[in-house]
Amino acid sequence: MNPFRFCLSFTLAFLLSSGVALAQSHSPGASYDVLHYQFSLELSDASNRIQGETAVTVRSVGEDSGKPLVLNLIGMKTEGTTGMEVTRVSLDGSPVPFDHGKGRLTVRDLGQRAEAKDGSPLIITIAYAGIPADGLVISENKHGERTFFGDNWPDRARHWLPVVDHPSDKATVAWKVTAPSHYQVVANGRLVEETDLSDGQSRLTVWRTEAAIPTKIMVIGVARFAVEHLGEVNGTPVQSWVYPQDRDAGFRDLARTVRVLRVFEEMLGPYPFAKLAGVQSTTRYGGTENASAIFYSETRIDGSGKNEPLIAHEVVHQWFGNSVTEADWHDVWLSEGFATYLTSVYLEKTYGREAMDQKLQRERRMIYQFNREAPLLSVIDTKSAHPTQMLNPNSYQKGGWVLHMLRNRLGDEIFFRGLRAFYEKHRGGNAATADLRREMEIVGGTNLEGFFSQWLDRPDEPVVEGTWELDSTGERLAMVLKLVQTQDGAPFVLPIEIGVANQGSKIGQEAPELHSVEMSKKEETFRVPVSSKPVEVTLDPRTNLLIEWSLEREKEKGE
Repeated sequence: MNPFRFCLSFTLAFLLSSGVALAQSHSPGASYDVLHYQFSLELSDASNRIQGETAVTVRSVGEDSGKPLVLNLIGMKTEGTTGMEVTRVSLDGSPVPFDHGKGRLTVRDLGQRAEAKDGSPLIITIAYAGIPADGLVISENKHGERTFFGDNWPDRARHWLPVVDHPSDKATVAWKVTAPSHYQVVANGRLVEETDLSDGQSRLTVWRTEAAIPTKIMVIGVARFAVEHLGEVNGTPVQSWVYPQDRDAGFRDLARTVRVLRVFEEMLGPYPFAKLAGVQSTTRYGGTENASAIFYSETRIDGSGKNEPLIAHEVVHQWFGNSVTEADWHDVWLSEGFATYLTSVYLEKTYGREAMDQKLQRERRMIYQFNREAPLLSVIDTKSAHPTQMLNPNSYQKGGWVLHMLRNRLGDEIFFRGLRAFYEKHRGGNAATADLRREMEIVGGTNLEGFFSQWLDRPDEPVVEGTWELDSTGERLAMVLKLVQTQDGAPFVLPIEIGVANQGSKIGQEAPELHSVEMSKKEETFRVPVSSKPVEVTLDPRTNLLIEWSLEREKEKGE
Protein backbone atom coordinates (compact mmCIF):
# COMPACT_ATOMS: atom_id res chain seq x y z
CA MET A 1 0.00 0.00 0.00
CA ASN A 2 1.12 3.52 -0.75
CA PRO A 3 -0.27 6.02 1.79
CA PHE A 4 0.02 8.99 -0.59
CA ARG A 5 -3.34 10.51 0.38
CA PHE A 6 -3.45 9.29 3.95
CA CYS A 7 -2.01 11.85 6.36
CA LEU A 8 -0.55 10.06 9.35
CA SER A 9 -0.60 11.56 12.80
CA PHE A 10 2.60 11.12 14.72
CA THR A 11 0.90 11.80 18.05
CA LEU A 12 1.61 8.22 19.07
CA ALA A 13 5.27 8.61 18.28
CA PHE A 14 5.54 11.54 20.62
CA LEU A 15 3.67 9.62 23.33
CA LEU A 16 6.15 6.82 22.92
CA SER A 17 9.00 9.30 23.21
CA SER A 18 7.61 10.09 26.65
CA GLY A 19 7.64 6.43 27.62
CA VAL A 20 3.97 5.58 27.00
CA ALA A 21 3.62 2.13 25.39
CA LEU A 22 0.35 0.88 23.90
CA ALA A 23 -0.47 -2.74 23.10
CA GLN A 24 -1.62 -3.94 19.70
CA SER A 25 -5.28 -4.84 19.45
CA HIS A 26 -6.53 -7.65 17.27
CA SER A 27 -8.78 -10.67 17.55
CA PRO A 28 -7.66 -13.64 15.46
CA GLY A 29 -9.97 -16.63 15.71
CA ALA A 30 -8.02 -19.05 17.89
CA SER A 31 -10.64 -21.82 17.99
CA TYR A 32 -11.47 -22.03 14.28
CA ASP A 33 -9.66 -21.62 10.98
CA VAL A 34 -11.69 -19.89 8.28
CA LEU A 35 -11.37 -21.77 4.99
CA HIS A 36 -13.75 -19.82 2.75
CA TYR A 37 -16.08 -16.82 2.70
CA GLN A 38 -19.01 -16.44 0.34
CA PHE A 39 -20.28 -12.88 0.52
CA SER A 40 -23.72 -12.32 -1.06
CA LEU A 41 -24.51 -8.61 -1.16
CA GLU A 42 -27.39 -6.51 -2.46
CA LEU A 43 -26.60 -2.87 -3.28
CA SER A 44 -29.10 -0.17 -4.14
CA ASP A 45 -29.27 3.40 -5.37
CA ALA A 46 -32.25 4.05 -3.11
CA SER A 47 -30.10 4.18 0.06
CA ASN A 48 -26.72 3.25 1.49
CA ARG A 49 -28.22 0.27 3.28
CA ILE A 50 -26.78 -3.07 2.20
CA GLN A 51 -28.33 -6.53 2.54
CA GLY A 52 -25.82 -9.27 3.23
CA GLU A 53 -25.65 -13.00 3.62
CA THR A 54 -22.26 -14.54 4.38
CA ALA A 55 -21.52 -18.24 4.36
CA VAL A 56 -18.38 -18.88 6.41
CA THR A 57 -16.68 -22.25 6.09
CA VAL A 58 -14.62 -23.01 9.19
CA ARG A 59 -12.73 -25.89 10.72
CA SER A 60 -12.01 -26.30 14.41
CA VAL A 61 -8.36 -26.33 15.39
CA GLY A 62 -6.35 -27.57 18.33
CA GLU A 63 -8.10 -28.48 21.54
CA ASP A 64 -10.54 -25.58 21.36
CA SER A 65 -13.29 -27.31 19.36
CA GLY A 66 -15.86 -26.73 22.09
CA LYS A 67 -15.46 -22.97 22.06
CA PRO A 68 -17.68 -20.49 20.19
CA LEU A 69 -16.79 -19.08 16.79
CA VAL A 70 -15.94 -15.38 17.14
CA LEU A 71 -16.14 -13.09 14.11
CA ASN A 72 -15.54 -9.37 13.84
CA LEU A 73 -18.61 -7.35 12.82
CA ILE A 74 -19.43 -3.80 13.89
CA GLY A 75 -22.99 -3.63 15.21
CA MET A 76 -25.56 -0.87 15.11
CA LYS A 77 -24.63 2.34 16.86
CA THR A 78 -26.89 3.58 19.65
CA GLU A 79 -28.51 6.15 17.40
CA GLY A 80 -29.09 3.46 14.79
CA THR A 81 -27.62 5.28 11.79
CA THR A 82 -24.71 3.01 10.85
CA GLY A 83 -23.54 -0.50 11.65
CA MET A 84 -24.71 -4.01 10.89
CA GLU A 85 -27.70 -5.79 12.45
CA VAL A 86 -27.64 -9.60 12.37
CA THR A 87 -31.07 -11.15 11.89
CA ARG A 88 -30.22 -14.86 11.67
CA VAL A 89 -27.30 -17.27 12.08
CA SER A 90 -27.78 -20.83 10.85
CA LEU A 91 -25.96 -24.11 10.41
CA ASP A 92 -27.29 -26.54 7.79
CA GLY A 93 -30.44 -24.42 7.59
CA SER A 94 -31.18 -24.57 11.31
CA PRO A 95 -30.79 -21.50 13.52
CA VAL A 96 -27.98 -21.45 16.08
CA PRO A 97 -27.70 -19.08 19.05
CA PHE A 98 -25.47 -16.03 18.76
CA ASP A 99 -24.49 -12.85 20.54
CA HIS A 100 -23.59 -9.61 18.80
CA GLY A 101 -21.98 -6.76 20.67
CA LYS A 102 -18.80 -4.72 21.05
CA GLY A 103 -17.83 -5.41 17.45
CA ARG A 104 -17.98 -9.19 17.81
CA LEU A 105 -20.40 -11.79 16.53
CA THR A 106 -20.18 -14.89 18.74
CA VAL A 107 -21.74 -18.08 17.36
CA ARG A 108 -22.43 -20.50 20.21
CA ASP A 109 -23.01 -24.23 20.62
CA LEU A 110 -20.89 -25.27 17.62
CA GLY A 111 -18.84 -27.54 19.85
CA GLN A 112 -21.82 -29.90 20.14
CA ARG A 113 -21.51 -30.79 16.47
CA ALA A 114 -19.59 -33.91 15.53
CA GLU A 115 -17.90 -31.98 12.69
CA ALA A 116 -16.48 -29.51 15.18
CA LYS A 117 -15.00 -32.32 17.20
CA ASP A 118 -13.34 -34.17 14.32
CA GLY A 119 -12.13 -31.11 12.40
CA SER A 120 -14.54 -31.43 9.46
CA PRO A 121 -15.70 -28.19 7.80
CA LEU A 122 -18.75 -26.37 9.14
CA ILE A 123 -20.65 -23.79 7.07
CA ILE A 124 -22.26 -21.04 9.14
CA THR A 125 -24.59 -18.63 7.33
CA ILE A 126 -25.12 -15.11 8.67
CA ALA A 127 -27.92 -12.84 7.45
CA TYR A 128 -27.52 -9.16 8.24
CA ALA A 129 -28.13 -5.64 6.97
CA GLY A 130 -27.16 -2.06 7.69
CA ILE A 131 -25.30 1.04 6.59
CA PRO A 132 -21.50 0.63 6.76
CA ALA A 133 -19.68 3.44 8.52
CA ASP A 134 -16.42 2.37 6.89
CA GLY A 135 -14.86 -0.50 4.95
CA LEU A 136 -17.35 -0.28 2.09
CA VAL A 137 -17.18 3.36 1.03
CA ILE A 138 -20.43 4.42 -0.63
CA SER A 139 -20.00 7.89 -2.06
CA GLU A 140 -19.69 9.96 -5.20
CA ASN A 141 -16.51 9.89 -7.25
CA LYS A 142 -14.79 13.01 -8.52
CA HIS A 143 -17.25 13.15 -11.44
CA GLY A 144 -20.27 13.18 -9.12
CA GLU A 145 -21.29 9.59 -9.88
CA ARG A 146 -22.33 7.10 -7.19
CA THR A 147 -19.76 4.39 -6.42
CA PHE A 148 -19.18 1.53 -3.96
CA PHE A 149 -15.57 0.64 -3.14
CA GLY A 150 -14.22 -1.74 -0.53
CA ASP A 151 -11.36 -0.18 1.43
CA ASN A 152 -10.58 -2.70 4.17
CA TRP A 153 -6.94 -2.09 5.06
CA PRO A 154 -5.99 -2.83 7.77
CA ASP A 155 -8.98 -4.07 9.81
CA ARG A 156 -11.98 -2.20 8.41
CA ALA A 157 -13.66 -5.20 6.74
CA ARG A 158 -15.53 -5.70 10.03
CA HIS A 159 -17.64 -2.64 9.26
CA TRP A 160 -19.52 -4.48 6.50
CA LEU A 161 -18.48 -8.15 6.54
CA PRO A 162 -18.54 -10.81 9.31
CA VAL A 163 -14.90 -12.00 9.26
CA VAL A 164 -11.85 -12.87 11.30
CA ASP A 165 -10.29 -9.48 10.57
CA HIS A 166 -6.63 -10.31 11.02
CA PRO A 167 -3.92 -11.21 8.48
CA SER A 168 -3.09 -14.50 10.20
CA ASP A 169 -6.38 -16.11 9.11
CA LYS A 170 -6.44 -16.28 5.30
CA ALA A 171 -9.24 -17.79 3.25
CA THR A 172 -10.56 -18.08 -0.27
CA VAL A 173 -13.45 -15.77 -1.12
CA ALA A 174 -16.41 -15.62 -3.47
CA TRP A 175 -18.35 -12.43 -4.15
CA LYS A 176 -22.00 -12.57 -5.30
CA VAL A 177 -23.01 -8.97 -5.85
CA THR A 178 -26.48 -7.87 -6.96
CA ALA A 179 -26.48 -4.21 -8.01
CA PRO A 180 -28.32 -1.92 -10.43
CA SER A 181 -27.46 -2.99 -13.96
CA HIS A 182 -25.89 0.35 -14.94
CA TYR A 183 -22.92 -0.57 -12.73
CA GLN A 184 -20.04 -2.95 -13.39
CA VAL A 185 -18.49 -4.96 -10.58
CA VAL A 186 -14.81 -5.83 -10.16
CA ALA A 187 -13.47 -7.94 -7.30
CA ASN A 188 -10.75 -10.37 -6.28
CA GLY A 189 -10.15 -13.47 -8.34
CA ARG A 190 -11.73 -14.70 -11.55
CA LEU A 191 -15.03 -13.56 -13.07
CA VAL A 192 -17.47 -16.49 -12.82
CA GLU A 193 -20.85 -15.06 -13.76
CA GLU A 194 -22.67 -11.98 -15.03
CA THR A 195 -26.44 -12.33 -15.28
CA ASP A 196 -29.08 -9.66 -15.91
CA LEU A 197 -31.95 -10.50 -13.56
CA SER A 198 -35.59 -10.83 -14.47
CA ASP A 199 -36.56 -7.54 -12.87
CA GLY A 200 -34.83 -5.81 -15.79
CA GLN A 201 -33.00 -3.47 -13.47
CA SER A 202 -30.42 -5.56 -11.61
CA ARG A 203 -27.38 -7.64 -12.46
CA LEU A 204 -25.73 -10.45 -10.52
CA THR A 205 -21.93 -10.56 -10.76
CA VAL A 206 -19.86 -13.35 -9.24
CA TRP A 207 -16.10 -13.37 -8.68
CA ARG A 208 -14.14 -16.13 -6.96
CA THR A 209 -10.55 -16.64 -5.82
CA GLU A 210 -8.60 -19.86 -5.91
CA ALA A 211 -5.90 -18.54 -3.57
CA ALA A 212 -6.37 -17.79 0.12
CA ILE A 213 -5.99 -14.11 1.01
CA PRO A 214 -6.34 -11.99 4.17
CA THR A 215 -9.46 -9.89 4.76
CA LYS A 216 -7.49 -6.63 4.49
CA ILE A 217 -7.36 -7.10 0.70
CA MET A 218 -10.80 -8.65 0.03
CA VAL A 219 -12.74 -6.02 -1.93
CA ILE A 220 -15.34 -5.14 -4.51
CA GLY A 221 -15.55 -2.07 -6.73
CA VAL A 222 -18.95 -1.09 -8.11
CA ALA A 223 -19.18 1.86 -10.49
CA ARG A 224 -19.46 2.81 -14.15
CA PHE A 225 -16.18 1.69 -15.70
CA ALA A 226 -14.36 1.71 -18.97
CA VAL A 227 -12.46 -1.59 -19.13
CA GLU A 228 -9.38 -2.35 -21.22
CA HIS A 229 -8.01 -5.87 -21.60
CA LEU A 230 -4.27 -5.53 -22.06
CA GLY A 231 -3.60 -9.15 -22.97
CA GLU A 232 -1.77 -11.73 -20.90
CA VAL A 233 1.65 -11.97 -19.28
CA ASN A 234 2.62 -15.64 -18.97
CA GLY A 235 -1.05 -16.57 -18.84
CA THR A 236 -2.15 -13.83 -16.44
CA PRO A 237 -4.84 -11.47 -17.85
CA VAL A 238 -4.01 -7.80 -17.26
CA GLN A 239 -6.88 -5.29 -17.13
CA SER A 240 -7.54 -1.58 -16.53
CA TRP A 241 -10.80 -0.40 -14.95
CA VAL A 242 -11.25 3.40 -14.97
CA TYR A 243 -14.09 5.89 -14.93
CA PRO A 244 -15.43 6.45 -18.46
CA GLN A 245 -14.62 10.16 -18.20
CA ASP A 246 -10.94 9.27 -17.59
CA ARG A 247 -10.77 6.55 -20.23
CA ASP A 248 -7.85 7.84 -22.29
CA ALA A 249 -5.74 9.08 -19.37
CA GLY A 250 -6.46 6.00 -17.27
CA PHE A 251 -5.70 3.50 -19.99
CA ARG A 252 -2.46 5.35 -20.73
CA ASP A 253 -1.37 5.33 -17.07
CA LEU A 254 -2.27 1.73 -16.28
CA ALA A 255 -0.85 0.26 -19.50
CA ARG A 256 2.54 0.29 -17.74
CA THR A 257 1.28 -2.57 -15.55
CA VAL A 258 2.23 -5.03 -18.29
CA ARG A 259 5.93 -4.11 -18.19
CA VAL A 260 5.94 -4.02 -14.39
CA LEU A 261 4.43 -7.50 -14.18
CA ARG A 262 6.99 -8.93 -16.61
CA VAL A 263 9.90 -7.53 -14.59
CA PHE A 264 8.64 -8.90 -11.27
CA GLU A 265 7.73 -12.32 -12.63
CA GLU A 266 11.29 -12.66 -13.87
CA MET A 267 12.64 -11.42 -10.56
CA LEU A 268 10.38 -13.23 -8.08
CA GLY A 269 8.64 -16.13 -9.78
CA PRO A 270 5.14 -16.81 -11.14
CA TYR A 271 2.39 -14.29 -10.39
CA PRO A 272 0.18 -15.78 -7.65
CA PHE A 273 -3.37 -14.80 -8.68
CA ALA A 274 -5.91 -15.30 -11.48
CA LYS A 275 -5.67 -11.80 -12.97
CA LEU A 276 -4.06 -8.40 -12.44
CA ALA A 277 -6.51 -5.51 -12.62
CA GLY A 278 -5.74 -1.84 -11.98
CA VAL A 279 -8.84 -0.01 -10.75
CA GLN A 280 -9.49 3.71 -10.42
CA SER A 281 -11.29 4.18 -7.10
CA THR A 282 -12.08 6.34 -4.10
CA THR A 283 -9.55 4.61 -1.82
CA ARG A 284 -8.17 6.85 0.92
CA TYR A 285 -4.64 5.76 -0.02
CA GLY A 286 -2.57 6.52 -3.09
CA GLY A 287 -2.88 2.84 -3.92
CA THR A 288 -4.16 -0.26 -2.13
CA GLU A 289 -2.81 -3.67 -3.07
CA ASN A 290 -6.08 -5.63 -3.00
CA ALA A 291 -5.34 -9.11 -4.31
CA SER A 292 -5.62 -9.21 -8.11
CA ALA A 293 -7.60 -5.93 -8.09
CA ILE A 294 -5.32 -3.03 -7.16
CA PHE A 295 -7.21 0.15 -6.27
CA TYR A 296 -5.58 3.45 -7.24
CA SER A 297 -6.73 6.82 -5.95
CA GLU A 298 -8.97 8.48 -8.51
CA THR A 299 -6.85 11.64 -8.34
CA ARG A 300 -3.67 9.76 -9.27
CA ILE A 301 -5.13 8.67 -12.61
CA ASP A 302 -4.27 11.68 -14.77
CA GLY A 303 -2.45 10.36 -17.84
CA SER A 304 0.86 11.92 -16.77
CA GLY A 305 2.76 8.64 -16.70
CA LYS A 306 4.17 9.54 -13.28
CA ASN A 307 2.51 6.60 -11.55
CA GLU A 308 4.97 3.94 -12.64
CA PRO A 309 6.67 3.68 -9.19
CA LEU A 310 3.23 3.47 -7.54
CA ILE A 311 2.16 0.72 -9.93
CA ALA A 312 5.40 -1.16 -9.24
CA HIS A 313 4.88 -0.80 -5.47
CA GLU A 314 1.35 -2.23 -5.59
CA VAL A 315 2.25 -5.03 -7.99
CA VAL A 316 5.10 -6.19 -5.69
CA HIS A 317 2.49 -6.55 -2.95
CA GLN A 318 0.82 -9.33 -4.91
CA TRP A 319 3.83 -11.46 -3.95
CA PHE A 320 4.72 -9.88 -0.60
CA GLY A 321 1.75 -8.85 1.52
CA ASN A 322 -0.93 -10.72 -0.42
CA SER A 323 0.49 -14.16 -1.18
CA VAL A 324 3.15 -14.13 1.57
CA THR A 325 1.36 -12.24 4.34
CA GLU A 326 2.81 -10.98 7.61
CA ALA A 327 1.69 -13.24 10.46
CA ASP A 328 1.02 -10.23 12.67
CA TRP A 329 0.97 -6.47 12.23
CA HIS A 330 4.31 -5.78 13.90
CA ASP A 331 5.93 -7.49 10.89
CA VAL A 332 4.17 -5.26 8.35
CA TRP A 333 7.61 -4.30 7.00
CA LEU A 334 7.59 -7.72 5.27
CA SER A 335 4.89 -6.19 3.11
CA GLU A 336 5.65 -2.47 2.91
CA GLY A 337 9.45 -2.66 3.11
CA PHE A 338 9.50 -5.26 0.35
CA ALA A 339 7.23 -3.18 -1.88
CA THR A 340 9.32 -0.07 -1.24
CA TYR A 341 12.68 -1.68 -2.00
CA LEU A 342 11.63 -3.84 -4.92
CA THR A 343 10.17 -0.72 -6.52
CA SER A 344 13.69 0.70 -6.26
CA VAL A 345 15.05 -2.44 -7.91
CA TYR A 346 12.45 -2.08 -10.66
CA LEU A 347 13.71 1.45 -11.32
CA GLU A 348 17.28 0.16 -11.37
CA LYS A 349 16.46 -2.54 -13.90
CA THR A 350 14.35 -0.23 -16.04
CA TYR A 351 16.16 3.11 -15.84
CA GLY A 352 19.58 2.38 -14.34
CA ARG A 353 21.38 2.43 -11.00
CA GLU A 354 21.25 6.22 -10.67
CA ALA A 355 17.42 6.16 -10.56
CA MET A 356 17.53 3.70 -7.68
CA ASP A 357 20.25 5.61 -5.80
CA GLN A 358 18.32 8.88 -6.00
CA LYS A 359 15.26 7.17 -4.51
CA LEU A 360 17.34 5.54 -1.75
CA GLN A 361 18.95 8.85 -0.83
CA ARG A 362 15.55 10.54 -0.52
CA GLU A 363 14.33 7.67 1.62
CA ARG A 364 17.38 7.79 3.86
CA ARG A 365 16.62 11.42 4.67
CA MET A 366 13.03 10.45 5.53
CA ILE A 367 14.24 7.70 7.87
CA TYR A 368 16.48 10.01 9.87
CA GLN A 369 13.82 12.72 10.08
CA PHE A 370 11.28 10.18 11.37
CA ASN A 371 13.79 8.85 13.90
CA ARG A 372 14.16 12.36 15.30
CA GLU A 373 10.36 12.55 15.69
CA ALA A 374 9.83 9.00 17.03
CA PRO A 375 13.15 7.86 18.50
CA LEU A 376 11.75 4.82 20.33
CA LEU A 377 10.10 3.03 17.40
CA SER A 378 11.85 0.17 15.60
CA VAL A 379 11.00 -1.51 12.31
CA ILE A 380 9.53 -4.51 14.12
CA ASP A 381 6.97 -2.43 15.96
CA THR A 382 5.39 -3.89 19.09
CA LYS A 383 4.61 -0.50 20.63
CA SER A 384 2.15 1.16 18.27
CA ALA A 385 -1.51 0.82 19.15
CA HIS A 386 -2.89 0.17 15.66
CA PRO A 387 -1.57 -0.95 12.26
CA THR A 388 -2.25 2.44 10.67
CA GLN A 389 0.32 3.95 13.03
CA MET A 390 2.87 1.54 11.58
CA LEU A 391 2.51 3.13 8.14
CA ASN A 392 5.58 5.24 8.63
CA PRO A 393 9.16 5.50 7.30
CA ASN A 394 10.23 2.59 9.51
CA SER A 395 8.04 -0.01 7.83
CA TYR A 396 8.37 1.50 4.34
CA GLN A 397 11.68 3.26 3.81
CA LYS A 398 13.80 1.69 6.56
CA GLY A 399 12.39 -1.74 5.81
CA GLY A 400 13.42 -1.19 2.20
CA TRP A 401 16.88 -0.03 3.22
CA VAL A 402 17.35 -3.16 5.34
CA LEU A 403 16.75 -5.26 2.23
CA HIS A 404 19.15 -3.08 0.26
CA MET A 405 21.88 -3.60 2.86
CA LEU A 406 21.13 -7.32 2.99
CA ARG A 407 21.55 -7.46 -0.78
CA ASN A 408 24.93 -5.74 -0.51
CA ARG A 409 26.00 -8.11 2.23
CA LEU A 410 24.99 -11.31 0.43
CA GLY A 411 25.51 -10.32 -3.20
CA ASP A 412 22.90 -10.20 -5.95
CA GLU A 413 22.80 -13.89 -6.81
CA ILE A 414 22.29 -15.10 -3.24
CA PHE A 415 19.95 -12.24 -2.28
CA PHE A 416 17.48 -12.78 -5.11
CA ARG A 417 17.69 -16.56 -4.76
CA GLY A 418 16.86 -16.07 -1.08
CA LEU A 419 13.86 -13.87 -1.92
CA ARG A 420 12.52 -16.50 -4.30
CA ALA A 421 13.08 -19.25 -1.71
CA PHE A 422 11.26 -17.20 0.96
CA TYR A 423 8.37 -16.59 -1.40
CA GLU A 424 8.11 -20.19 -2.53
CA LYS A 425 8.29 -21.51 1.04
CA HIS A 426 5.48 -19.26 2.33
CA ARG A 427 3.41 -18.71 -0.80
CA GLY A 428 -0.28 -18.60 0.07
CA GLY A 429 0.45 -18.47 3.81
CA ASN A 430 1.86 -16.30 6.55
CA ALA A 431 5.43 -15.48 7.55
CA ALA A 432 7.37 -13.64 10.22
CA THR A 433 10.74 -11.91 10.14
CA ALA A 434 12.34 -15.05 11.58
CA ASP A 435 11.16 -16.97 8.50
CA LEU A 436 12.85 -14.50 6.16
CA ARG A 437 16.05 -14.65 8.17
CA ARG A 438 15.99 -18.46 8.14
CA GLU A 439 15.67 -18.68 4.35
CA MET A 440 18.39 -16.09 3.78
CA GLU A 441 20.73 -17.92 6.15
CA ILE A 442 20.10 -21.22 4.39
CA VAL A 443 20.71 -19.79 0.93
CA GLY A 444 23.63 -17.60 2.00
CA GLY A 445 25.26 -20.07 4.37
CA THR A 446 25.85 -17.38 6.98
CA ASN A 447 24.47 -16.32 10.36
CA LEU A 448 22.41 -13.14 10.05
CA GLU A 449 21.21 -12.80 13.64
CA GLY A 450 23.33 -9.72 14.36
CA PHE A 451 22.36 -8.02 11.10
CA PHE A 452 18.61 -8.53 11.58
CA SER A 453 18.69 -7.52 15.24
CA GLN A 454 20.74 -4.39 14.61
CA TRP A 455 18.59 -3.00 11.82
CA LEU A 456 15.11 -4.25 12.72
CA ASP A 457 14.96 -4.36 16.53
CA ARG A 458 16.97 -1.26 17.42
CA PRO A 459 15.06 2.04 17.36
CA ASP A 460 18.05 4.32 16.68
CA GLU A 461 20.05 5.07 13.54
CA PRO A 462 23.86 5.42 13.32
CA VAL A 463 25.53 8.79 12.74
CA VAL A 464 29.25 8.87 11.89
CA GLU A 465 31.43 11.95 12.32
CA GLY A 466 35.08 12.02 11.34
CA THR A 467 38.23 13.70 10.13
CA TRP A 468 40.85 12.70 7.55
CA GLU A 469 44.41 13.66 6.60
CA LEU A 470 47.42 12.21 4.82
CA ASP A 471 49.71 10.47 7.29
CA SER A 472 53.44 11.19 7.52
CA THR A 473 54.28 8.77 4.70
CA GLY A 474 52.10 10.67 2.23
CA GLU A 475 50.88 7.29 0.95
CA ARG A 476 48.10 6.55 3.38
CA LEU A 477 44.91 8.26 4.40
CA ALA A 478 44.40 8.50 8.15
CA MET A 479 40.77 8.70 9.24
CA VAL A 480 39.31 9.06 12.72
CA LEU A 481 35.64 8.02 12.80
CA LYS A 482 33.31 8.51 15.75
CA LEU A 483 29.93 6.80 16.12
CA VAL A 484 27.08 8.85 17.55
CA GLN A 485 24.16 6.83 18.95
CA THR A 486 20.97 8.23 20.44
CA GLN A 487 20.26 5.04 22.43
CA ASP A 488 22.33 2.98 24.84
CA GLY A 489 23.64 -0.36 23.69
CA ALA A 490 26.46 -1.99 21.81
CA PRO A 491 27.97 0.06 18.99
CA PHE A 492 26.58 -0.50 15.51
CA VAL A 493 28.67 -2.74 13.28
CA LEU A 494 29.06 -0.79 10.05
CA PRO A 495 30.71 -1.96 6.83
CA ILE A 496 31.72 1.47 5.55
CA GLU A 497 32.94 2.17 2.07
CA ILE A 498 35.35 5.09 1.66
CA GLY A 499 35.59 7.00 -1.59
CA VAL A 500 38.81 8.89 -2.33
CA ALA A 501 38.96 11.34 -5.22
CA ASN A 502 42.44 12.30 -6.43
CA GLN A 503 43.66 15.00 -8.79
CA GLY A 504 41.74 14.65 -12.04
CA SER A 505 38.76 12.82 -10.56
CA LYS A 506 35.79 13.95 -8.53
CA ILE A 507 33.34 11.87 -6.58
CA GLY A 508 30.00 11.84 -8.37
CA GLN A 509 31.60 12.38 -11.80
CA GLU A 510 34.27 9.69 -12.10
CA ALA A 511 34.75 6.54 -10.07
CA PRO A 512 36.99 7.35 -7.08
CA GLU A 513 39.29 4.94 -5.33
CA LEU A 514 37.18 2.71 -3.09
CA HIS A 515 38.22 1.21 0.23
CA SER A 516 36.18 -0.86 2.69
CA VAL A 517 36.49 -0.86 6.47
CA GLU A 518 34.33 -2.25 9.27
CA MET A 519 33.56 0.02 12.17
CA SER A 520 32.55 -1.76 15.38
CA LYS A 521 33.63 0.68 18.10
CA LYS A 522 32.45 4.12 19.08
CA GLU A 523 35.74 5.60 17.87
CA GLU A 524 38.27 4.06 15.51
CA THR A 525 41.22 5.13 13.38
CA PHE A 526 41.63 3.66 9.90
CA ARG A 527 44.52 3.96 7.45
CA VAL A 528 43.97 3.22 3.78
CA PRO A 529 46.46 3.49 0.91
CA VAL A 530 46.08 6.23 -1.70
CA SER A 531 47.74 6.56 -5.09
CA SER A 532 48.09 10.34 -4.88
CA LYS A 533 47.08 13.28 -2.77
CA PRO A 534 43.30 13.23 -2.12
CA VAL A 535 41.18 16.24 -2.97
CA GLU A 536 37.93 14.83 -1.62
CA VAL A 537 37.02 11.98 0.73
CA THR A 538 33.50 10.70 1.29
CA LEU A 539 31.74 7.87 3.09
CA ASP A 540 29.31 5.51 1.36
CA PRO A 541 29.85 6.93 -2.15
CA ARG A 542 27.71 4.21 -3.76
CA THR A 543 24.65 4.54 -1.45
CA ASN A 544 24.96 1.15 0.21
CA LEU A 545 24.71 1.90 3.94
CA LEU A 546 22.07 3.49 6.16
CA ILE A 547 24.13 6.20 7.87
CA GLU A 548 24.26 9.93 8.22
CA TRP A 549 27.83 11.15 8.16
CA SER A 550 30.03 14.23 8.19
CA LEU A 551 33.73 14.28 7.35
CA GLU A 552 36.25 17.12 7.58
CA ARG A 553 39.84 17.36 6.44
CA GLU A 554 42.39 18.10 9.14
CA LYS A 555 44.34 21.22 8.30
CA GLU A 556 47.91 20.69 7.26
CA LYS A 557 50.72 22.59 8.90
CA GLY A 558 51.02 26.07 7.48
CA GLU A 559 47.37 26.32 6.44
